Amino acid sequence: MIPPLDPTFWIILGVLAVALVGIGVGLVLRVRGLREIERRERERVLTSTAPPAEPQVHEGELVEERPARGAPPLDAPEAPATRLARLRRRLASSNNVLARALGDLISADRLDADVWDDFEATLIGSDLGVGPTTELVDNLRRELAIDGVNDPARARRVLHAELVKLADPTLDRELYDTGANGLPAVVLVVGVNGTGKTTTVGKLARVLVAEGKTVLLGAADTFRAAAADQLETWGNRVGVETIRGAEGADPASVAHEAVNAGIERGVDVVLIDTAGRLHNKSNLMDELGKIRRVATRRAPITECLLLLDATTGQNGLVQARVFNEVTDVTGIVLSKLDGSAKGGIVVQVQRELGVPVKFIGLGEGVDDLAPFTAEGFVDGLLGE
Repeated sequence: MIPPLDPTFWIILGVLAVALVGIGVGLVLRVRGLREIERRERERVLTSTAPPAEPQVHEGELVEERPARGAPPLDAPEAPATRLARLRRRLASSNNVLARALGDLISADRLDADVWDDFEATLIGSDLGVGPTTELVDNLRRELAIDGVNDPARARRVLHAELVKLADPTLDRELYDTGANGLPAVVLVVGVNGTGKTTTVGKLARVLVAEGKTVLLGAADTFRAAAADQLETWGNRVGVETIRGAEGADPASVAHEAVNAGIERGVDVVLIDTAGRLHNKSNLMDELGKIRRVATRRAPITECLLLLDATTGQNGLVQARVFNEVTDVTGIVLSKLDGSAKGGIVVQVQRELGVPVKFIGLGEGVDDLAPFTAEGFVDGLLGE
């Protein structure tokens, strides 16, 4: 006969049984949890790697497909019309030598010989040039001889009219961005190193896109390692393709390929960036001429824009003369016209070359490039 077990034994056995059941339930729940995590991970991977869904059609209407995740949104460039007003205000608030000289003349109590002498010296120092300065001073002295500045409103009107005349509103400042016979317009941008040419080409592309033009960029500056990358970055921001070659490739061949690609894709404008040319290096200037000849084999060049740094003054005029001999410049783009720029270079470069200033840059912002107008420029100088 088996003696009865101690009650303590049953208590211990019960505790062990409960513990085992708890461990078992915990293991089951853990396994289920792991399986659920694995299932969710598989679904996430499948979703992220799946091809984009096809557009859906409901009752004959195409539902627009959402852009792929990770694709950067395109910029919306500022319209040229609003740029003009903003840049005019910036010019009015700048430390421009020509603007200060004009303000000092209007605010003078009386116009004696000393005032006119100081005014004339300041104008020449603002890169306006001796000829235009003499013309402006003579006209103002004749117009203001009787009333002087006793009538500031009249003095300002006279000054405004004479300045607009100097800036020559009759020049053709239209950008020829339409090709003939179904071909794209080809715009060549030239200039020396350090003027911000590649950046200006990118800004010009934004102007064209804002006007509804389709654009293709040609990175023909193959000597500066970062030039093509820089230009491509500008293009990507507004959905514009860039044609580029290997570093050190023949710039003329890149320009030729860009024009070919523009014809094949049916774009409106092919915009070609070139290497910074030193105007006193004849071999480099000859190469620039080669780019022009090769590019025109498929489509005519409709514009050749010369970029000048407005702060270089007389040296900029030397550059302009040499470039004009080699490339038949059709328009000037003046960068850095704010700050320390003297402003008079606008008038002098047009007088020297007979070529209009077509665009001005007054800052480092992506949309700080605007079409030039004589009236807008003078309004900015006079703070109107």
